[in-house]
Amino acid sequence: MLLEVRDLHVEFRTRDGVAKAVNGVTYSVDAGETLAVLGESGSGKSVTAQAVMGILDTPPGKITGGEILFQGKDLLTFKEEERRKVRGARMAMIFQDALSSLNPVLSVGDQLGEMFTVHRGLSRKDARAKAIELMDRVRIPAAAQRVRDYPHQFSGGMRQRIMIAMALALEPALIIADEPTTALDVTVQAQVMDLLAELRRELDMGLILITHDLGVVADVADRIAVMYAGRIVESAPVHDIYKAPAHPYTKGLLESIPRLDQKGRELYAIKGLPPNLMNIPPGCAFNPRCPMARDICRTDVPPLYEVDSEDGVRTSACHFWRETLDA
Repeated sequence: MLLEVRDLHVEFRTRDGVAKAVNGVTYSVDAGETLAVLGESGSGKSVTAQAVMGILDTPPGKITGGEILFQGKDLLTFKEEERRKVRGARMAMIFQDALSSLNPVLSVGDQLGEMFTVHRGLSRKDARAKAIELMDRVRIPAAAQRVRDYPHQFSGGMRQRIMIAMALALEPALIIADEPTTALDVTVQAQVMDLLAELRRELDMGLILITHDLGVVADVADRIAVMYAGRIVESAPVHDIYKAPAHPYTKGLLESIPRLDQKGRELYAIKGLPPNLMNIPPGCAFNPRCPMARDICRTDVPPLYEVDSEDGVRTSACHFWRETLDA
């Protein structure tokens, strides 16, 4: 197994109280596999990824429990210098806002080349040549001429390709893509997702795709983990999720996607708002918004029940997952 996150807990300690951002998250991803992590804003998707990468803001963030096993070694036992050697070289992250993630006063060639000068000890000339190769690899036209351009001179889609090139620079075993298609039009979204899928196959790397959009991951993910209030509430092979969700929250997310066969109908929306992470409701955190909620949902936290599946192991944190499947 390439990456295993086991019972991870992350808290943010503020003047107003303790926000429990991640509450016992467990998932894994293997080489050549794509895991999509879904959920609304504030569900804990990005915080989990930051904890894996070792870039969590501390303070106020703090990992209070769990393990992060990368290639069999617990990253939480590493010193910062050891984590720095892993970041970029063996695991990399693509951030959602390319313009704010790239340095506006350095050319893209200098930023891509820095990976090779720092981690590989290449000269500036050789690093520039590597930067051009990377830009060609992610299909940026006229790479040799544009390597001296600055981030603001590229379109949103091209900037995202630069971020992908930066993540791929040292051919890591794992890439975490945090909302890589945010603010891009539908055509460019498809191009970026196709590129990621192609590079994953070519390099046999693991890919964790963080998103709130079920429509984006349908063709590229192997498995899906759905998060709510800092916890995974359903995990399943991608076809099982779309065919028959086993948690009311997943079902609500699917029903809120616009569909061509429902033209003219009002779009479904999950009622209410995500919970305050400083005051998560007792029992199932989704119970105030769930149309199937009963007394037990308001008192008992549901475990991850194992759900029948033809394609692989799937789980659901719902006391009434069988009824959700049949609904």
